[in-house]
Amino acid sequence: MPHLSGGCHCGNILVEVDLPQEVGTYRPRACDCTFCSKHVAAYISDPRGSLRIQIKAERDSRMYRQGSGAAECLLCASCGVLIGALYRSGNQVYGVVNARVIDTPGRFGEDQPVSPQALTESDKIGRWQSIWFADVSLAYGAA
Repeated sequence: MPHLSGGCHCGNILVEVDLPQEVGTYRPRACDCTFCSKHVAAYISDPRGSLRIQIKAERDSRMYRQGSGAAECLLCASCGVLIGALYRSGNQVYGVVNARVIDTPGRFGEDQPVSPQALTESDKIGRWQSIWFADVSLAYGAA
């Protein structure tokens, strides 16, 4: 199981990702919404993998809701890097990570364009629950 790590530019937000398949089999999804396009974001996830997010200084992180507002985009308020997105359903947290924050992003397959704007809110949520990481943990404070 490949273990990957990375984070924002200033090091305030760190990520660890465990993937059940070889890294090169993953094609980051490049969302065509204006928010993701302006951040040049492309996302990876696997419901059989895991995502760990460590936020050292919570005051220097921001959650931003855009589009339908159902998901939260996680950004570092210090350096401005878009880390990924989270969707909460009761006690369950689903997540996706921006492949650009992984220390060795070139190992992924070619980006694939996606257009979630074309989906209804319920279709988006169903998609997130089926392809995003279902094993997500968030930790705050110094590691």
